[in-house]
Amino acid sequence: MIALSDFIGEWRLTRRIVHDSGQEARFCGQARFKAQADGALLLREEGTLRVPGQGEFAATRRYLWRPGDAGVIDVRFDDGRPFHRFDPNAGDSGDRHWCDPDSYAVRYDFSLWPEWSARWRVDGPHKAYIMYSRYV
Repeated sequence: MIALSDFIGEWRLTRRIVHDSGQEARFCGQARFKAQADGALLLREEGTLRVPGQGEFAATRRYLWRPGDAGVIDVRFDDGRPFHRFDPNAGDSGDRHWCDPDSYAVRYDFSLWPEWSARWRVDGPHKAYIMYSRYV
């Protein structure tokens, strides 16, 4: 059984962002999960984003992972707004998030734990891509 506390620590993170147009961006960096006093984990991703024709950029994202009911993990933006939920022990772990006018759908894969991955499909009027993230 994978618990929220199992994520604590530093993970090597690689990410591919494949746009429907064929353009592909890449991110390489770290994901750090740090325990908070309230039982949540602060996730900070930081690294370098490489975009063809635009160069390299420093990139950072932060989220809060909170314990939910029956082993579910409740993911929130760093300001506390709800983002999505998932069960790391479910065979098909995923969720959806609507951020008008864009739709975000995620599928997590923990079958090779402690390596794991997330696949996001993002669609909207100005967005159409799949983002593959691998954590080791």
